Amino acid sequence: MDIDVKIKKFTWRIQNFSSLEVKKLYSEVFTVDGYKWRVLIFPKGNNVDHLSIYLDVADSATLPYGWTKYAQVGLGVIDQFDRETSSTKESVSFCTELVVDDKALLFLAVTHHCFNARQVDWGFTSFLRLTELHDPKRGYLLNDACLVEVYVCTDKTLDFISHEFIVKTDWDELKAKEADCVKAVIDNQKTPTTKPVEITPPSPTQSSSQTVAIEPEESAEEDMNTFFTSLESELSSSRIVYSKEEAKEALAKINEALNTTPVNLNDSGKFSPLKQAFMILASFDGSSTTLTIDQKNELLGLDERLKELANRAAKAVQDKDQLTAKESIKRTMTCNLESSLIRYKEVETEVKQVDQILAALREEVEEAQKRKEKMLAERKGIYRSCKEMKMELDALGKELAECEATAKVGEEEEKSVEAEWGRIKDFISSIEAKI
Repeated sequence: MDIDVKIKKFTWRIQNFSSLEVKKLYSEVFTVDGYKWRVLIFPKGNNVDHLSIYLDVADSATLPYGWTKYAQVGLGVIDQFDRETSSTKESVSFCTELVVDDKALLFLAVTHHCFNARQVDWGFTSFLRLTELHDPKRGYLLNDACLVEVYVCTDKTLDFISHEFIVKTDWDELKAKEADCVKAVIDNQKTPTTKPVEITPPSPTQSSSQTVAIEPEESAEEDMNTFFTSLESELSSSRIVYSKEEAKEALAKINEALNTTPVNLNDSGKFSPLKQAFMILASFDGSSTTLTIDQKNELLGLDERLKELANRAAKAVQDKDQLTAKESIKRTMTCNLESSLIRYKEVETEVKQVDQILAALREEVEEAQKRKEKMLAERKGIYRSCKEMKMELDALGKELAECEATAKVGEEEEKSVEAEWGRIKDFISSIEAKI
């Protein structure tokens, strides 16, 4: 919402807030006074137990050398139950409460800063305690949506919180929509005393909740029980009788599968024939066959068991491969970082040489100055690149530790699979002896 060319109010609704797995999250880009801005938050805190929130210069990487931009910043997290208790800060330039028609609209944490290439974002690392943010009694997360409001003013001559800056809002409509949302959430949390009724909270385009009743299920249960009882009787009366040759052929297919590794069996996808083979063995009744009911039941369940073991083995191999890939990436990034460091030192030396030339040859000052600026720009680019690579390297170190732990678990899982695999082979061998 534009109040003036140099003033803007930006509202950011973050859906599924509790499910966010990223460390930091950027909003969409908005423009104030020709500069592109965006909001940066750390949903789980920037190494603190608070929500961290900042204003960020979105296009800082493309701005000309030596750029600066002044801005007054107001940051707020809205209590959607009661806007009068919206989050505020005390250790800032000042805190204020916007009032429209005698109604409290929003508490703001206000500060100001001169942004530049060294400080492209500014805000509050410890803005709001995470325990308070996620407290269901508060309205900071309504339907798991967090509402952030940001005010940006780039005019030094304008009082940030002034009459011109207050935005008229349809307060009655806003309160009506919020009341509907709050009612839906409160009703949804009540313990039902009769048949449950699902209440769907309103979407942003709805003004009231929708109610969907759950139909009685007793008659449906009776119909299903009758159907499956009848089906079981029919299948028992029409049971297929398998020959000894078919049983031996099924046993051969099972042995062939068990003589492969779990990973190869998973890659081949040959589970459908195995399911039929286990069914034939469990159903086979020969004169020399004395399979117990437990053995037959276990045979029928071995198809799913082998699938589970094969999937576990494949997951273990995948985890180890991931560790190898991460280690390779780390080596490559380390080499690139070392090369950049060498080049950085070379450029640093060249800059000093250019400074000596400028001092000794005043008549060539203009040309030498151009060379210096070029070198400084290159040094800045190398610094930025190294800084980004260093951050990625640090993040990779944490991922590497997790991968190592996962790989260890994978090795143990592989051993467990091999042991279970051997047990099944022995069991099948004992079955084979009886056929």
